[in-house]
Amino acid sequence: MNIDIGWGIAGVLLGGFLNGSWVLPMKRMPKWRWENSWLAFSVLGLILIPWLVALETVPQLGEVIRSTSGSTLAKVLVFGFGWGVGNVLFGLGVSRLGLAVGYAIILGLIAPIGTFLPLVVLHPERLWTRQGFALMVGTVLVLVGILFCALAGRRREREAKTLAPMVQAGFMVGLVICIASGILSPMLNFAFVFGEEFQRKALEGGAHASMAANGIWAFTLTAGFLANGGYAVYLLAKNRGWQFFSSAQAPRGYWLGAGLMGIILFGSFMAYGAGATALGPLGGIIGWPLFMSMSLITSNLWGALTGEWAGASRRSYGYSLVGIGLLIVAITIISRGGST
Repeated sequence: MNIDIGWGIAGVLLGGFLNGSWVLPMKRMPKWRWENSWLAFSVLGLILIPWLVALETVPQLGEVIRSTSGSTLAKVLVFGFGWGVGNVLFGLGVSRLGLAVGYAIILGLIAPIGTFLPLVVLHPERLWTRQGFALMVGTVLVLVGILFCALAGRRREREAKTLAPMVQAGFMVGLVICIASGILSPMLNFAFVFGEEFQRKALEGGAHASMAANGIWAFTLTAGFLANGGYAVYLLAKNRGWQFFSSAQAPRGYWLGAGLMGIILFGSFMAYGAGATALGPLGGIIGWPLFMSMSLITSNLWGALTGEWAGASRRSYGYSLVGIGLLIVAITIISRGGST
């Protein structure tokens, strides 16, 4: 494994760890409703932070945008909005099923869709190489591992006497929401893969290779903000929740928590983009299942540490551990295949 592949995989896995952690601060913000937390996060994490980072790390950003074709920008924006809808559903799904199970079901769809569609469209000839076989085998293991995690979560709901504060009852409703999120959320990777021209223009303008994707993320997340911020505003108006922003009972530190959510989420995208770039032309394809698997492993860890498995049997928790073990094997297989 050469040093670029090693650093690339390390970057993708770091991104996955951060991606599995970014919702965690919401558990410390109980005096805000979901929509309060989500709007604050959306403004800070999907608009302010991405554009500040892009302006700082992509030289001549305005010229890069002007020189990128309209079709590429349109793809990035459309995929970004689709991801935004999926991210709203992600937040709703995780609030119903918890970090561990919500991530498992959503990532179970995100991993294969986000991996194989770009591969089939852009590099169909690579399907039948050693690299392609490693990717297919690894993705199958990802799906099986996620199935075990989802089964563990379903058993946990039946067995647990009390659910963690962040987890609401209603598995089937949460399941439908998570499936819809899993279908739409891979559009984040589509924006990265199909927005390659944007990244190339940034490199030509003097951006460092590890930072060249930051302009793509800024555009993608801006489009995603329309869905995230728009839905939060709708709920705030419907439920008369604006008062909670100024309530004396809600600590001002909640804004820091929302900002932290945005920093962690955008940091996950930056790390993933830098790692996938280091993995070469197929970085967005090889790196995606690794990114998703690490996200799920991390979210299961946080779910256990925050009491989401309180009251569940050893058997249910064992299913979860089997699922995580399969994901680790999948990471190893895909990583070795990516080095060939």
